[in-house]
Amino acid sequence: MDVEQEPIEVHDSGDEATPDAEPVPVEESPDEVKEKGNAAFKAGKYQEAIEHYSRAIDIRPSEPTFWTNRAAAYMALKRFKPALSDCQQAANLQSADPQPKTLVRLARCQLSTGSTAPALSTLRSVLAIDPKNAAALQLQTRVLELEAHLRNLEGARSRQEWGMARLALDKCIQVIEGEGGDVPIQWRLWRVEIEIAKKNWDAASMAANDAMRFDANSPDVMTVRGLLLFLTSKSAQATQHVQSALRLDPGHEAAMKLRRRIKDVERLKEEGNVAFKSGKLEEAAQKYGEALDRIGSDAREGGGGQIRAILLSNRATTLVKLERYEDALADTEASLELNSTSFKALRTRARINLHLERYDGAIADFKSAIEQAGFENCDADVRALRAELKKAEVALKRSKSKDYYKILGVERDCSDADIRKAYRRESLKHHPDKGGDEEKFKLIVEANTVLSDPQKRQRYDMGEDDEDGMGGMGPGVDLSDIFAQFHGAGFGGRSQFSSFGGGGFGGGGGFPGGGFSSGGFSGYSRNSGGYPF
Repeated sequence: MDVEQEPIEVHDSGDEATPDAEPVPVEESPDEVKEKGNAAFKAGKYQEAIEHYSRAIDIRPSEPTFWTNRAAAYMALKRFKPALSDCQQAANLQSADPQPKTLVRLARCQLSTGSTAPALSTLRSVLAIDPKNAAALQLQTRVLELEAHLRNLEGARSRQEWGMARLALDKCIQVIEGEGGDVPIQWRLWRVEIEIAKKNWDAASMAANDAMRFDANSPDVMTVRGLLLFLTSKSAQATQHVQSALRLDPGHEAAMKLRRRIKDVERLKEEGNVAFKSGKLEEAAQKYGEALDRIGSDAREGGGGQIRAILLSNRATTLVKLERYEDALADTEASLELNSTSFKALRTRARINLHLERYDGAIADFKSAIEQAGFENCDADVRALRAELKKAEVALKRSKSKDYYKILGVERDCSDADIRKAYRRESLKHHPDKGGDEEKFKLIVEANTVLSDPQKRQRYDMGEDDEDGMGGMGPGVDLSDIFAQFHGAGFGGRSQFSSFGGGGFGGGGGFPGGGFSSGGFSGYSRNSGGYPF
């Protein structure tokens, strides 16, 4: 960058000093000081040049050349903000007779700090004086390019098209960096905003750190970084940043709102946790819901971020305990949409899917949860998840055959007494002679054959195939054969139905309406189409 004029040489007067005479201090003129600045500038010693120009300004502040020369030194050091201030001061001093060179330098500083509208206004003044000013015309092209990118950025942000916004911001930054200028702090905050909206939390954190390095004493920067920390569930750090912002600007509205929001969410979350641990599940679900309402789901805040994902997962766990599985599933899926790598949310969804008998989904989620827990070095969780995965795989295998528990209408952890009671109930309900379905009746007998035998039940629960075909009742089995197996050729003696109590179905203690002999089944005739009941 050229200074306003070339250094002026100063020649020796030729007078010889008296050897023993004391040196007489001579006060330097501002022009002499300026020349020292010029010499330092040409030598590339820009900071030294700034010091000389500053001394000249102190002596004669009304000289615009001193201001423009110091601006040139600042610009050489890429310090465009102080350069801009110096150029504005010089332009004010020259207002009666505007100088194109000063104005072009001013416009370049304005461009380099991202101020397109002022830059265009300044360049119009230059071109009004000198319409063919090459430097002004060239600079005007770059300013118009930046202005177009800024319009695209503003439009994309207003439409919440964050990918387009990031592309436009990148182009804006490229123009500034091409000038060697300073990326405005607001642009840096836009970068944080865009990455938050895109849920790119690591990129948002890097952008926030960059803004902090650029201006660590900006309450706006502190507040935006506090918001990011809140959304990524770092509430304690978020509070510290908000408090720092309020120390810098006690009336900062955004910081005050964020502080109240963080406080409310943390209070409600803790109240929900306490209620959950106390078994007050409805209250816990309500508190988590209130916290979620306070967080919100604004797309500009990444839909509520990781803090919302955690609260959704908490409420889903509560809803599972309340046996509201579909609601729990909706919360879990919403949580995973915000944080797809949460192994706890994946585990919850797997358990819900398993309960809802969506076995393929449960297995896929258990596998994903194991992988994520492994990444986080949660070895105990990995072991537990592998055990749950095995159960889900067994359930899937079992679902493709016969579900004996469902046939009897009992839970998988039911007792032997529950099985006996269910067997009697279902047999009474589905006996063919009472209008029931023969195949259904056979399945009931088969289910009881397996589940009433501890060893067979254990193998069945493990998904193992029984050597005797579990219940041993495949398609085509004649129902009369079943009765024959129970009572022998003459239908006498105790049968499997003895689990009903007494001597089986005999003695009038069996099905309503009687029809039993004291010895068991009687009167059965396939030709007559009847059954012994």
